[in-house]
Amino acid sequence: MIDPRIIVAIDTFDFEKANAILEQLNPNLCLVKIGSVVFNALGKSFLKHASSQGFKIFLDLKLHDIPNTVHETIIGFNDCKIDMLTVHLSGGEEMLRKAMLAGKYINTKVIGVSMLTSLEEEDSFALFDNKLEDQISNLFKIAIKVNIDGIVCSPHELKIANTILGSHSIKITPGIRDIKVEDDQARTMSAKEAIAKGSTFLVIGRPITEAENISQALQNFNNSIYEK
Repeated sequence: MIDPRIIVAIDTFDFEKANAILEQLNPNLCLVKIGSVVFNALGKSFLKHASSQGFKIFLDLKLHDIPNTVHETIIGFNDCKIDMLTVHLSGGEEMLRKAMLAGKYINTKVIGVSMLTSLEEEDSFALFDNKLEDQISNLFKIAIKVNIDGIVCSPHELKIANTILGSHSIKITPGIRDIKVEDDQARTMSAKEAIAKGSTFLVIGRPITEAENISQALQNFNNSIYEK
């Protein structure tokens, strides 16, 4: 059995819809991403429900606060089985170190978010007065300095990530599409190409969860990774 490379994002505040999506997924083919939309609505109970169905959990709350608050927030998940969780790299070294300590305590990997895939070059200049690539490089350098478990980045930043972080770091890439679509993800790539460029896990949401046949869409994306 090949370890799953796909993380399916469940982004709905409706329990019936979230559970219906979960029931059509296969834990042998994917992990599930529980982000702020579903977590803020359904809380730990849905997280534990997904875990009880055999799914590994990617808790994507993108924590960003003062170091002690982030540490205590992560510790608060000690009654949950979480494989990976996210914090913002822009929270700084001390916050990241405290997050790593808490992550070890609850036995989860801490993944640093670089720049949201909805942001483009002009956004980077407006927010940071810096080129997008340079800002991402700076954040990756902080990640390697604190020895974080991995990072989240656009598939288009994988080359930078591989250069700065090395092949051992977990690299999670959202913005995966099977075809070119118009939505709020600016920096996208196909599943097969992202894996070839060094992605460890692919986050895929709407192309699977809004498909007419969710289980088949998951299978199709999985097949596309390994097809010759």
